[in-house]
Amino acid sequence: MVIEKASDPSAFLGQPTQIARPIRPRLFVLTDIRLLREGLVLALSQECSVQVVGSSDLSTWASDIAAARPDVVLLDITMPGGLDISLPIRRILPEVKIVAIAVAEVEREIVTCAEAGMSGFVSRNGSAQDVLAAVRGAVRGEVVCSPRTAALLVSRVAALSERPPEAPSNQPLTRREHEIVSLLSEGLSNKEIARALRIRDATVKNHVHSILGKLHLRRRGEVAAQVRRLGRRPDAVASAATATAAGR
Repeated sequence: MVIEKASDPSAFLGQPTQIARPIRPRLFVLTDIRLLREGLVLALSQECSVQVVGSSDLSTWASDIAAARPDVVLLDITMPGGLDISLPIRRILPEVKIVAIAVAEVEREIVTCAEAGMSGFVSRNGSAQDVLAAVRGAVRGEVVCSPRTAALLVSRVAALSERPPEAPSNQPLTRREHEIVSLLSEGLSNKEIARALRIRDATVKNHVHSILGKLHLRRRGEVAAQVRRLGRRPDAVASAATATAAGR
């Protein structure tokens, strides 16, 4: 909080008015290209709306991010295994937002970034202002991207909706799915499950989708109901659901 005098009646009575400063997102730049790393740090450090708290290459990124504790990581996905780093970053900081930079605006790369849970996209032709817009959007829980990227994502969603429904699966639940079934029965949300298991929200959603398919159920609430009915045993839920499907 900052105390400032204001031109209102209370100011004349010697009572200062409190004005809250906006919170500045803490940024971390992760790329093995030194010129890009130093250029982004220099450009973003001049912006009063954000705070650059660190940068790193692939050699020390884990310890550097753990020490800096940023709100947003700018991740260069052109690095070898760049997108694969997103998962261990979230293990270190589960709530961190990750914005992909230097993204090629082609469907495969855009979809891969989306599946990895990126909170924003900045193309290879993007500017420092594009980076700032993506950061602000990520902090608000919004995905800011170019019209081209948005069109590719919408096209991908449309293509997925046209796929025929998959046949019910009789595969057994995995160990992780058993864990998630137990947490679903306790009424936990996807976000709470992700925090408890130290995995991404998107990963939980994928597991829930797989569980529903394997158990031949339509809604997550039905999973919890089955667990309660069968004595909180996920293996019993799977057996009962498979038997029900076989009898249809």
